[in-house]
Amino acid sequence: MTNKKVSFWRIFWASLVAGLTIIILIFVLFMGAIGSLMNSKPVYTVKDKTILHLELSGQIDEITRHEMNFGTIGMANQTGLVDLLYGFEKAAKDDRIKGVFIELKGANCGYSTATEIRKAIDRFEEESGKFVVAYHSGEFVSLKQYYIASAASENYGFHSSMFEFLGLGTELMFYKGMFDKLDLEMQVIRGSNNDFKSAVEPYFLTEMSDSSRLQLQTYLNNIWTAVKSDIGEARGIPTEELDRIADSSLIKRVEQAVKYNLLDGVKYRDEVIQLLADKIKIENTDDLNFKGFEKYAKKKFEAQQNVAHTKKANIAVIVAEGAVTVDGDGLASNNITKLLREARKDKDIKTIVFRVNSPGGSALASDEIWREVKLANEEKKVIVSMGDLAASGGYYIAAPASKIFARETTITGSIGVFGVIPYTGKMLENKLGLTFDRVSTNKHSVLSTNKKLTEKEMSLIQKEVDHTYSNFLNIVAEGRNMTVDQVNEVARGRVWTGLDALKVGLVDTLGGINDAIAYAAKDAKIEHPIIRYYPKVEKEAWMEFIEAFEENEEAVKGNMVPEELTNMYNRVKNVEQMTGIQARLPYEIIW
Repeated sequence: MTNKKVSFWRIFWASLVAGLTIIILIFVLFMGAIGSLMNSKPVYTVKDKTILHLELSGQIDEITRHEMNFGTIGMANQTGLVDLLYGFEKAAKDDRIKGVFIELKGANCGYSTATEIRKAIDRFEEESGKFVVAYHSGEFVSLKQYYIASAASENYGFHSSMFEFLGLGTELMFYKGMFDKLDLEMQVIRGSNNDFKSAVEPYFLTEMSDSSRLQLQTYLNNIWTAVKSDIGEARGIPTEELDRIADSSLIKRVEQAVKYNLLDGVKYRDEVIQLLADKIKIENTDDLNFKGFEKYAKKKFEAQQNVAHTKKANIAVIVAEGAVTVDGDGLASNNITKLLREARKDKDIKTIVFRVNSPGGSALASDEIWREVKLANEEKKVIVSMGDLAASGGYYIAAPASKIFARETTITGSIGVFGVIPYTGKMLENKLGLTFDRVSTNKHSVLSTNKKLTEKEMSLIQKEVDHTYSNFLNIVAEGRNMTVDQVNEVARGRVWTGLDALKVGLVDTLGGINDAIAYAAKDAKIEHPIIRYYPKVEKEAWMEFIEAFEENEEAVKGNMVPEELTNMYNRVKNVEQMTGIQARLPYEIIW
């Protein structure tokens, strides 16, 4: 018997052809499925006696974002606050909707956004008479999660869930000790009296300064007061009692939350589903019609915006969210200035609502946006609505508006500037043995992180920082009809909550985005508002295919990339976009 030797290339080419054939066949079938779906796009329907199911989890941005999540091979849709508010408004008037079932699973937002959602729940219940039932499950119930849900007419919790009700607190990390060990020095230049601009304190201190401690304690106290007030009103509990509960750590489990009237009962999920069935008089829970609240809200808002972008809209709402940069993914001046110009030059637009949710950023980009807001306000009034944050550069771009709205829990102010220049020469020499030498034509030709700044060079940079701060003061003084001295008293880099900002004249009234829009319409004498949001949320056709597929198939849950790594990556991206002098919030606030 002879063994025939098979050629490697014969096997290789046969395998390659077979593999390519399979790939081409799959591609053809896939494209055929997409074509079929696009030609017969599924119709979104809502049946009678429907209960909207709202699962608040993950990041809540200002507007909805549609992105492909390659970790799960599905759509990563971040629900926007605007969609949620509009969803509650439409559901209140929709006779097919009998109520809302809320399950909160780690919603990530600031307290101003949480307040907006609470107010929307309140209005929904008051205007429609329909029920809102909230259910808390998972490992533990956070304070913010409960704060949002406390507006619901009924609140229940899972038996073994932990319940957090301890008040508010924060912890800061200081790097000076580590830098000293590394022989690394951060050369910090703040505005001359910007003692509240404490973002840079961790670089040269080992604990909070008195100024930093004061502003932190003040705004935490203000937010806690607002949270207690809203919860106390909703649950009929005096705020003094809520303080006693928090101080004594009386609530650690859902059973204790029921005992102290923060929850209405302890139930398993099937018991809550039966309760919902009883409310709309359906015997079998299998016959309940649940519809995703987020999808309902998105569809309603998208339909309204499709009309607003084809008809002659009379109110423009420009959403500015993220760190202020010249270009990039955040609040980029290259994009926002175009949108402001477009709204200003549109003769049908009678007024502009500028929604700002930003910790600040580039001083140059802030100035570019400020200019466009000022020009727009001179032609048609600009009304600013502040979100969770409108601080430093975020306040700079709001200053020229004719009226500023903020929530009690909005973090604003931080009128100040700073610069940080690391000195790495000593570290590189002592730790790695690296040394540097220089040749130059003039005294200051070489400005390097490996060469410590001279007193003269520090003085030059200090003058530029002070000049930027002085310009900031003048910008605010002009926009707020205050003197520079009056602004300087409340500036110095100090952070304020919306409530205190109202008292010191940095904002005009307390309210949310819908309050700002209602005021803008009334002020411009618009009887029938047609509201157009910028930027328009675009959805590609293939995204519709993915969404439809996920509706019919159980999508893979979870992200293969850990959330902490994703957050770290986003922080690095933000650092890369920091160029020039910064007008930025003193802290990175992780909600």
